[in-house]
Amino acid sequence: MKKNFPTEFVFQIFSLLIAIIIVHAVYVAVIRPDAREFLAEQAQAMQADPNYVPERSLAVVIKDYEQEACFILMLWALAIIVYKAVVTHRQRLLLDKDLILLSEDMRILPQDTRELSRRIQQLPSASQAFLLPRALMTALQRFAATGNIQDVSTSVREISESEAGRLESELSIIRYIAWAIPSIGFIGTVRGIGDALGLAHKAVLGDITGVTQSLGVAFNSTFIALVISIVLMFFIHQLQLMQERLVLDTEYYCDEHLIRRLQVS
Repeated sequence: MKKNFPTEFVFQIFSLLIAIIIVHAVYVAVIRPDAREFLAEQAQAMQADPNYVPERSLAVVIKDYEQEACFILMLWALAIIVYKAVVTHRQRLLLDKDLILLSEDMRILPQDTRELSRRIQQLPSASQAFLLPRALMTALQRFAATGNIQDVSTSVREISESEAGRLESELSIIRYIAWAIPSIGFIGTVRGIGDALGLAHKAVLGDITGVTQSLGVAFNSTFIALVISIVLMFFIHQLQLMQERLVLDTEYYCDEHLIRRLQVS
């Protein structure tokens, strides 16, 4: 038996590696050098003018390792979302086609199911694995075996529910990433507060520079993680909505193009 190549798994692995390479390269080449330069300029300005109010910089806010990890996970999750969205869109394209190829007034008898099944089997192998062809094939096979229209309707509903459950379970990796991002931000918060407590003795002597920088790490990591999580959850819900509509529209397609044309001789 021929096994399907795990295309999605390979895509996830390579997309993670590409996200790591891209984000780390941007951080090494742009973000961290700009942050160090900006902090040095701010330090000189404060030394020259004790009343100088420090400015904020995006490079400083996102320069730490926790923020880098959050951006890597965000790009990885978005790549998986785009992959699943493209697959779902390809399945929706089949809903615009008449796979049964029958006129409106024709009725389907149990002996007609073999010819109709051949039409679906002539689709490309990749398309045959989609929900709509599988639902139609299951319905035709059930009608040929039982000759009962109610059984056909039940089989379509069962395969649709099974597909909905499968799509829901495949979103678990994306939901895990959406959970992990705020957790990484919280790790940065704990690290920053820990570093600030370690420099408390300097703050007692009047040097609060190290404490403020450490607290900046704590708050910036949480801020960036929460913002990324909010954006990511929006796209997750859009993908889930797209998949749910696919399942519902497939059921409607089967009802309109197949089940209502069935006739028991």
